[in-house]
Formats: sequence, C-alpha cells, structure tokens
Amino acid sequence: MSTLSILSLPHAHAFSPNKTLPFLHLKTPIQIIGLGFCRLKPLRTSPQFPASYKFPRSLFPSENRLSDADEEDDDDEEAADEYEDVSGEVSVDDEQSDDEFEGSEDDAPEPKSRFEEFKWQRVERLRSEVREYGAEIIDVDELASIYDFRIDKFQRLAIQAFLRGSSVVVSAPTSSGKTLVAEAAAVATVARGKRLFYTTPLKALSNQKFREFRDTFGDKGVGLLTGDSAINKDAQVLIMTTEILRNMLYRSVGMVSSESGLFHVDVIVLDEVHYLSDISRGTVWEEIVIYCPKEVQLICLSATVANPDELAGWIGQIHGKTELVTSFKRPVPLTWHFSTKTSLLPLLDEKEKSMNRQLSLNYLQLYSSGIIPDKDEGSRRKISKKRESNMSSNTNANMNRRSLSKNDINTIRRSQVPQVIDTLWHLHSRDMLPAVWFIFSRKGCDAAVQYLEDCKLLDECEIGEVELALKRFRIQYPDAVRESSVKGLLRGAAAHHAGCLPLWKSFVEELFQRGLVKVVFATETLAAGINMPARTSVIASLSKRSESGRIQLSSNELLQMAGRAGRRGIDERGHVVLVQSAYEGAEQGCKILFSGLEPLVSQFTASYGMVLNLLAGGKITRRSNESDDMKVSRAGRTLEEARKLVEQSFGNYVGSNVMVAAKEELSKIQNEIEILTSDISDEAIDTKSRKLLTGLAYKEIADLQEELRVEKRVRTEMRRRMEIERMSALRPLLEELEDGHLPFMSLQYIDAEGVQHLVSAVYLGKVNSLDGSKVKNMVYTNDSFALNAVGSGDSERQHIDLSYYVALGSDNSWYLFTEKWIKALYKTGFPVALAQGDALPREIMRMLLDKDEMQWQKLVDSELGGLWCMEGSLDTWSWSLNVPVLNSLSEDDEVLQFSQAYRTAVESFKDQRNKVSRLKKQITRTEGFKEYKKILDMAKYTEEKIRRLKARANRLINRIEQIEPSGWKEFVKVSNVIHEARVLDVNTQMIFPLGETAAAIRGENELWLAMVLRNKILLGLKPAQFAAVCGSLVSEGIKVRPWKNNSYIYEPSTTVIEVINFLDEQRSSLLQLQEKHGVSIPCCLDTQFSGMVEAWASGLTWREIMMDCAMDDGDLARLLRRTIDLLAQIPKLPDIDPLLQSNAMTASNVMDRPPISELAG
Repeated sequence: MSTLSILSLPHAHAFSPNKTLPFLHLKTPIQIIGLGFCRLKPLRTSPQFPASYKFPRSLFPSENRLSDADEEDDDDEEAADEYEDVSGEVSVDDEQSDDEFEGSEDDAPEPKSRFEEFKWQRVERLRSEVREYGAEIIDVDELASIYDFRIDKFQRLAIQAFLRGSSVVVSAPTSSGKTLVAEAAAVATVARGKRLFYTTPLKALSNQKFREFRDTFGDKGVGLLTGDSAINKDAQVLIMTTEILRNMLYRSVGMVSSESGLFHVDVIVLDEVHYLSDISRGTVWEEIVIYCPKEVQLICLSATVANPDELAGWIGQIHGKTELVTSFKRPVPLTWHFSTKTSLLPLLDEKEKSMNRQLSLNYLQLYSSGIIPDKDEGSRRKISKKRESNMSSNTNANMNRRSLSKNDINTIRRSQVPQVIDTLWHLHSRDMLPAVWFIFSRKGCDAAVQYLEDCKLLDECEIGEVELALKRFRIQYPDAVRESSVKGLLRGAAAHHAGCLPLWKSFVEELFQRGLVKVVFATETLAAGINMPARTSVIASLSKRSESGRIQLSSNELLQMAGRAGRRGIDERGHVVLVQSAYEGAEQGCKILFSGLEPLVSQFTASYGMVLNLLAGGKITRRSNESDDMKVSRAGRTLEEARKLVEQSFGNYVGSNVMVAAKEELSKIQNEIEILTSDISDEAIDTKSRKLLTGLAYKEIADLQEELRVEKRVRTEMRRRMEIERMSALRPLLEELEDGHLPFMSLQYIDAEGVQHLVSAVYLGKVNSLDGSKVKNMVYTNDSFALNAVGSGDSERQHIDLSYYVALGSDNSWYLFTEKWIKALYKTGFPVALAQGDALPREIMRMLLDKDEMQWQKLVDSELGGLWCMEGSLDTWSWSLNVPVLNSLSEDDEVLQFSQAYRTAVESFKDQRNKVSRLKKQITRTEGFKEYKKILDMAKYTEEKIRRLKARANRLINRIEQIEPSGWKEFVKVSNVIHEARVLDVNTQMIFPLGETAAAIRGENELWLAMVLRNKILLGLKPAQFAAVCGSLVSEGIKVRPWKNNSYIYEPSTTVIEVINFLDEQRSSLLQLQEKHGVSIPCCLDTQFSGMVEAWASGLTWREIMMDCAMDDGDLARLLRRTIDLLAQIPKLPDIDPLLQSNAMTASNVMDRPPISELAG
C-alpha cells in the first residue's frame, strides 16, 4: 500500500473512499515512519527459525505432521476460470509482445506526487468532456488514459469490441487484468449517463469490487446490493452477487410481478463466468444470459477454459452480436517446483515438456536408499568419469530391475513428505516469499500456523506495524479478533478459511497486501478471485476429500490456485510449488498439468422458483367486497412456450452444434479402427506374407504359425484349468476360517500399466456370510459385480461357482475379490477376541465396513472375477496398521495345501508353455523370417495406433455424455410437483397464494420455504424463536467440528423443538411427492443449530455464545447470515401474515450486529 492511499489529500478525502479497512488507516507518526521511511532494509527480511532447526533434515515429531487427510471442509465455492466469444474471435497470444505487459490493473505503480491526478479525477475529467463534446469522443485511447500504465493488447481489443456495441467474452489467465476491461466499460457507461451492473459469485468478491470501484467513481457513484442490505442502490454502477441479478430478471420475465428490476440498465458484467460449470450454482449464469434483455450489453470475464468459442457462440445465438477475445499468455510467467523432504526441485525438465527425471519414484527410491548421493556430497568428491559411468549404469540397472508395487510407492511417498518448515525454509532461501499456501483443510491451515509460531518472518519494524493495526482492529471489532491466530500473525503467518469470521479474513488480506504477512495458509476459497497476489503459490496436495471419497484436483482447479502466483509490476516470475504428499507425487502433478483445460459444461437444472416464474400467469386475488369472486391479472406461459426458453440453455446449444460434430468424428474414428483391425487380422497378415515371401518360405512360416496358434489355445486352456484347480483348493480353507481367527493373506494383481502389486491384508470373510450388510446387498443387486460359473474343461469337475470375499489391506483399503487374486494364506492373524468382554474383531470390522459408503473401484477384471478396492476410513486406520508387511510374513506360516490335480495342472501348463516357446524360436530361424518380421512390426505399429484411436473415441463418448441436455426433463418433473401440490395449475397458468410466495422467495427449495412460512403454527412464536425455526431451514452444510474437545452448542427451547417436529411431518409429505415425480431437491430441517440462532437472536454476546463452542466462528457467522437473509425476505413476500413479517423484521434487526454484520467495516 502506498503512503498516499492512507494520507489522502484533504480535497479528495470526501470523494474518494479509503481502500483499506478503517482499522488500517494509521495516521500517527509511527505509521508514517513505518510505511514510508522506516524501512531502510528491503521488504524481504531474513526469517528467524528455531535454533534447534537443522535445514532441511530436522523434522517435527511424526504426530505433528501436517496432513489434510483428517478433515476436509465444505468451504465457500471456488471462483474463476475463463471464457471467449464466437463472432469475431480474437486471440492475442502470438502477436502480443513483452512490452505490452509492463503494466495493468494489478500493477503496483510508484507512489504519486501530491500534484498527480487520482483515477477518480481522470474519470471526472472524461465525464466533463463527454458532457461538453458528446459521447462520440469516447474511444479506447480516451479510456486507456485514465490509467498510468500501458494497457495490454487483449484489454484494448476487448474495449474496442465493447465500444462497437457488441457483447464481449474475455478469456484470459488468472491475474492477467480482466477486471480492467469491465472497469473501462463502466467508465464509458457512466460518462454516457447510463447504468452498469457488475456481478460476482461471492459476497466477499462483491465487497472487494465495491471498495475498488469507489476509488474510481467515488462514494456516490457506486452501489452494493447484498442479500438483505443495500448501499446506494440507485448508483450508476451497482455491484451485486449473481443470484441477486437472476432474481431481478425473474421479476422482469415472470408474470408474478410487473415490477422490472432492470430499468435503465445498459451493461451487465458477469465476472467469473466459468462458474457456469459449477454443479450447485452454474444454472444461475445460464438463466441470466437467457432472460437478459437483448438490448443490454454483456461483458463476460472468464479464466481460460477449453471451449470459450462454444460459450461465446451460445451467447451470440440467444442474446445478440458477441465478440470473443482470448489470451493465454500470463503477464508474469510461472516456474513450477516440487518440494520433497530434503529438497526443492524443478517439477519439469529443461524443455518444460515432461517431468524432471530426478522426481521419478525409482530415482527417489534409490536416493533414499543412498545409492544416489546428493549433490553436495557429489561435488565434494572428485569422481572419475569411469566411476561416474559405472554409477550411471548401476543406477539404470537398479531402476529397471523391477516395477514398483503399490506398497513400494506408498512407502516412498511417505518417506519424502516434507514438513511445513522444510518447504518454507527453501522458499525463504530462494527469495520466494510472500506465499499463499493452499491446504484443503481448515484444521491443516490452523496447524500450519501453529508450527511456525517459533519462526520469526517479520523484522521489528513490521512487527510494530502489525501490533498497531491489531490494536486498532481490537478496539473497533473486539469480538472479531481470532485470539488463537494472533501469535502467528505477529510472526508473519496467518490462516484464511471459511472457519474465520469475514472481518478477520479481511484484516488478514489487508496485512498480506501490505507485506506484513509473509505466508497465508488458505483453503481453495482464496483462489476464487480474491485479490491476494503473492510471489509463490504452494499447493499442499493434489487431491482432496469429497462426499464420494478422495478426488484428484482438476486441471482448472490447479491452474486457478497457481494463478495467485506472480505479482504484476513487482515479480519478474511467479512460482508454483507442489508438495509431496502421502497420496500423490510429481507424476500426478505433471499428469494434471499436462491434461489440458477442462471445457465448460452446462449445469442447467430446474428449480421451483424458475418454473413458477416462467409459467405463472394470473394471480388468484380476492376482492374486498365479494370474497368468493376471483380475478385474473395476466396470462402466463404454456409449457411449450416455457420449453422454448429452457431449451436456450448452454447445454442445448452445445448439444445441437457440438453433438453432431462429435458424433460424426466418433463415427469416423470407429470406422478407422474397424479398417485397421481388419488390417492386422490373421487373414490380412497371411495375405501380406503370401505376397512378400517365396512359396517355400511362406509355407514353412504359415505351417509353423498355424501350429503356434493351436498350441497357444491349448496353453490358455491349461492356464485356466490351473487357476480353477488352485481356486478349488482355496475354497475349503477359506470356509474353515469363517468363524475362527482373522488370518492374514496376500493379494496379487497386475494393473492396466503392467505393474505387479502385492498387498498384505487381513481376511474378514465371504460376502455371502455377511448377512444384512451393505456390501452383500450391493454385490447381489449391482450387475457390475455379477459372477458366472466357470467350466474347467474336465468331465468330472465341469464348473466352479465363483464367490466374493472381503479383506482389509495394510494400506487402509478394503478389497473385494474372488479366489483368483489370493496369492497366499497364513496361519497368523487377528485373534478371535482381543480381551474377555471386548467386542470380537470380526464384528467390529464388519461394522466398520458397513459404515463406509460403498464407493468401490475396479482395479482389474478377468473371467474368474474382478478385484475391487475402496478407501478405508479413519476408524479402520488403526486396524490396517496392525496388518504386517509381506516381508515379515514367513512362508512357513502358509496354510495353502495344493491337491495332486493342481500339481498335475501346473506341470502340464509348464510343458505347454515351453512348447510354445520352442515354436517361436523355430519361426525365427526360418528362411523368410526377416521379411515376415517387417510385417509383424507394422502390425504392432498399427495396434498402437488403434490403441490411441480408442482412447480418443472414449474421450469423445465421455464428452457426448457430458453435453447431453436434460434441463427440460427436470423442468417437467418440477412442474408436475407444483401442479399436484396446488401451487400452480400448469394448464391454465393460474398461480395460487402458496405459489406467489414460493415464486418470490430465494432459497434452495423455494416451495418448502413457502410451505413453512405460510404455516399458522409460526404465529405463536416470539421473534427469537421464529429466527431459530428459520435457522433450521438454512443450516445445510454447517457442521460441528470433531476436534473441538469439551465443547457444546446451545439447545433450542422446547417450543422451537415442538414446532420443528410438527413441520417435519409436512416435510415428509413433500419429500414423498417429490420422490413420486423423480425430483430430488433437498428440504432442510435440522434442529442441531437452532439453539445457537435462538441464543444470538435473544441478545447473547458473541463471546458468550462462542465460549467453548463446538462450531467455528465462520460457520456460526455463515449460519446466522443465512438466517438473517431469509428473515429479511419475509416482510417483502406476498401473502404472508403481517405478524410474522413484523417478527421477522424484529429478529433480523437484532441479529444483524457485529461481528457478523455484513456492512461492518
């Protein structure tokens, strides 16, 4: 922050608001010295690490190791990728020169002299000139002149497209300056005396843009609309969240209200348009584009995505002329690194086309075993070229000796996981701070800050500034101080996640932007467009937990977080550091990085609010004198008319345009595969051999090849018979162990890449014996697990019935398998009972298996049954740790006794295998083999080409499945519910009072909220009790944090519990109706947190309510804000009892106070 931003000139102070929060406006001499003159040293100070820390090998105790495996959070949605346009696409990558990146909106220009103009003054000057000379003088150069740096080429092209009257889609990398396009458009719009709406996906982002735009247009020129509050809502530039604009458009296109919320609006900016792909919220962006009046210009800002042309083409088709401007060049280039326990290495090779060889698993294995010395040791030794050559050859031999098993890979990964302080030391030593460190766990973020409490990252001058800012913050917002984070903040480290109060997060953001916080540990929410650029982005893991288990980051998510690195105008290069974790390493990082951008995918879904606003026509209103008479105000839309609107969705556009092209390409690929497959058939190879070879040479090879084919078929049958005999020997042994101790076993399989895996496990039992279990039900009901009887080819033993078994592996994974995959069975294992009176291990493990979601993944398949795997839980972790590794299990303990039939089958198979081998050698010695081999080599090349084509075909099939539109089907299902529930008559478009309320309300299930709010039982509640009931309707996703020991939450009053229990019957009826019509919109009703809402609405202080509370500050604040948002809507809803509206207003006013007040600060 520059000094002038704090010491504002007197004449400017009233017009230009301060950029920072009030608690950072330091006007004392100490502040002036600290910001302007005190720092004789560079900003990058030498952090002081603990004296006992030995870099980089000294480690924290293992129990303190930072990991995000313990808990993953449902933080706010991410934001920001990128978009483009169809008519008149412009790409600036090839011709954009480096000098065009000298400045942008994200630059940090040199401090101004007191005589230079502020941006708002330049805007005012332009407005005066337009008033005097007319709007025709506005061109790209005039708009560029309000900035004190040269704008980029893609920004110039986008502004020119806007000035031509087109809608614009801008697709460019994160932090490249897309907001400048919107700001310039806003300047032009304001100068013309017109109006612009700016929408963002997050309230925090809206608040940030509000502060930034006030610096450009002044306090009176910018307004802000939030869920329940409004600041200067008639301003020429109005900032809001995307949902608010959608609801305003509902009033414009719907028939429930004639009021238009878009009066005198000429331009709408949709920031972070790639949110269109968001599963839960993406439909909002599509609805805005569909409902938006065609005379309104749209400016869509997006990060880079794979299909911006489709997005721009869709907007152009349904809204009007749209131009696409794209840029893929980052203004600050990124360097990718990978952090292990002992080093920070480049992630990529010198050409940046593949992974750095030193990060391969084989190399890391040899390094950790001491075969490969580290660089320092190597540089101190003078090794002869001969010795180096020998070492190189030995290394290659060791690396190629065998493929790594799954256990080997896990062991190597765990041994290379660094601690936070290891990686931080490397960042400091290479001058890569400040950094944003992404950890997908609130607990992990907080723990990381605690680990660094003994590391001093700030100098004394900076510590003084932090203390002063903290003192002012504490005076202004005493309840918002996060006491557990203060010590870390004074050391230069902070956490930033949804568990923190918004006020505290804003405070951290301000300190970080001033350089007073050197490392911020954040969840991925921070990547969603919040302005916190850093020199380095650190990504702690390449996977995160979800409701369906651990999932890998997408390429878009990875690049979004990486985009926080590199401060324009400050850093020559940005740095991205991927960290070795227990789950993945450098290979996975490169795989994601090189996988390419993901396309935008339509998430258009129907809601009750959408259906009611599109279909609703006449209101049923009662006359004052004749209560039985009805009157109709306006006709609505028929289903066919609504269908025309709904089918304008992005999914339908992609389906109608891209689907045809994709299916045509798929058909061509499948035809090519068919031709190539026939080209390498036995008949084709035989024909080519006949043409190429002499008669005698051909006959010799043909006879031997025919004999080889026959012998291979015999070998395959013998292998199959051997497997079946082996499985027959295993079955009685497994049945004997059903009621005894739990034996150890080893499983063996070869994956799709040819790598052999050996897994030690403890055997739980046969699936058939697990009566009443979820896994048994799944195996019997899911066709994917179907097993068929397999014939043995022996007249006496015609077939064997296959069965599934379950075991828990030493890697904390459940395995579901047939006898085929068992390599060995051992006498040792878990005892029948651990101690007298304790639950049996077998029963405990069966219970743990049933607790897990049945998310099975097929590892390998065969005609003798498949092998499936499912990740275990924290509860099974301690059990898996007691399963011994394979090398500690003795062959003497094996209990598998093979029959004579099996031994005979093995010998027969070996003899047949040798016979096949001899035939192959005999073919290589024939006269025409040299020419024949050319035919075989060409066939192998063709097989590889077929493999690549099949991979391409599979990708196309997946793409076609993604773009298959389903919006109208969902619309019809929802309309069936509202018709049967007497909310709206879809035939006459007559809307009933319940429908009027549901159409006007905002929420996840508008019908359910309307049903509750119209229930007369609520009239007997006091305001605080009514707030508690409303809180139960919006508490979805809020959780108690399990690591908070000896903590509690307030219980609701008896009256509130009775009302919620009564409402639960109504909820069950609606759920049954939804299920009948195939609608799966949630109906939230949860008493768990109602007491917390009631306590806050009753006037308890924040300190009282949070004392030993089992909830995070941010979670409670979010619950209370949701409740306030619902309460604030109620006085404006139609056909709601006035008493309920009065109670809602009273409760909302009481609850909307610091530290959760949305307008605080």
